[in-house]
Amino acid sequence: MTELLSRASANGHRPKQELDRVKPRLGARVVVVGCGHVGLIMAAGLAKLGHQVIGIDRNAALIDQLSHGLISLHEPGLSDLVEEGLANGRLSFTTAFADGIPNAEFVFLAVDTPRTLAGAADLRNLRAAVRSIAASLNGVSPIIVNKSTSPIGTGETIEGIFRSSVREGVREPRIVSNPEFLRQGRAVADFFNPDRIVVGARSKDDAHAVAGLYAELDAPLVLTDLRTAEMIKYVANSFLATRVSFINEIARLSEALGVDIDEVLTGVSHDARIGNIYLQPGIGFGGTCLPKDVAALRFVGESLGVATPILSGVEAVNAAQRTSVVRRLRARLGTLEGRRIAVWGLTFKAHTEDVRESPAVDVVRLLLNEGAEVRAYDPGALPDALTDLPITRCPSAVSALEGADALAVLTEWPEFAHMAPADIRAAMRGDVVFDGRNVLDRGLIEAEGLSYIGVGRSHRVHNRRRGD
Repeated sequence: MTELLSRASANGHRPKQELDRVKPRLGARVVVVGCGHVGLIMAAGLAKLGHQVIGIDRNAALIDQLSHGLISLHEPGLSDLVEEGLANGRLSFTTAFADGIPNAEFVFLAVDTPRTLAGAADLRNLRAAVRSIAASLNGVSPIIVNKSTSPIGTGETIEGIFRSSVREGVREPRIVSNPEFLRQGRAVADFFNPDRIVVGARSKDDAHAVAGLYAELDAPLVLTDLRTAEMIKYVANSFLATRVSFINEIARLSEALGVDIDEVLTGVSHDARIGNIYLQPGIGFGGTCLPKDVAALRFVGESLGVATPILSGVEAVNAAQRTSVVRRLRARLGTLEGRRIAVWGLTFKAHTEDVRESPAVDVVRLLLNEGAEVRAYDPGALPDALTDLPITRCPSAVSALEGADALAVLTEWPEFAHMAPADIRAAMRGDVVFDGRNVLDRGLIEAEGLSYIGVGRSHRVHNRRRGD
């Protein structure tokens, strides 16, 4: 399998002989354990590909909502996908493992693995799910497909749990690692148009069986072993996080040098080896993937005695981006005590409802700690999110500006870029605009008499271009 992986990696496509050997599998009986963001996308997507899918989750209220086609996730196309699966009978949901596991051919693990304070991935939910699966096995030995992002070696951990939990006379299932690469806000599109499909297993037959579930999708296929598949996921996310922190560090250096980061990026991104993906300066990365995976990979290194200074640097730069917002606003306003700050954006990125590990929320907490009053608007964050924060949640971007001394744009929602600068000027009491995602047109903002602060956008260079 190592030889196969090297050939697939060399040209970015499946070798012809392997493409022929992976037989399409239609109408498979599939169970997805965990109906959160990843699990729901997988369940609805596999049903669309023609499989018979049961989604299992312990949350009875969630299962009731999903069974009626009610989706709370802000994910384009997901509601229609779930509705279609429910209507044609290929998708159903339950809280009972016994309703799906005994007859399943494939069981996908898609439970959350949050990070601990030390940075390690918390596998308690995954362990509990595996034990529940083991208790429900009855004759049929399904392939267990791990989609949960979990440390290198988790495949063997799952094997050990089954070995100690499966009843006598029941054959232990086989374990396959099939990491997910779904981006929140684009997860449905990513499912049907993947960059690659990675399958790690001890057996080629098991790997081919799982790959066959995706036969309708046009994507390179990487077949490898369990640990390598798990490592691929961590390396991918950690490298993306590294690009974000790298460009944020360069943005700070550009500001100090009087260089405009936008022009730097224009020149750099034309290099085909570099491009511009994940090279947009801002207040840092967040969400439930990148921070957790960087920390987990760093923790693995520490546990093995392998230093990972680059990963530590990535985390340090990312944390500093949050505090820089407060520092720069304080420099313009003199003090934040009693100041009213309008915040546009609470989610960790646009096109999602997710505020977990959001850099915007971290900034809000820092502002509150400085004594500021925060009025916030986000088009995606759910109404019951962040109820612990003493902030005013506003119904629109303009209403959040009412009487504000400063505006902080913290999430790159498209509607913020289209706001009329004159409306911003008219609603605010003060004149400071911090563009934490570089989504606003600086020239138009300053033409309204507002004081603009961007990330890596040099004031000196900007004025020279305008002939000031």
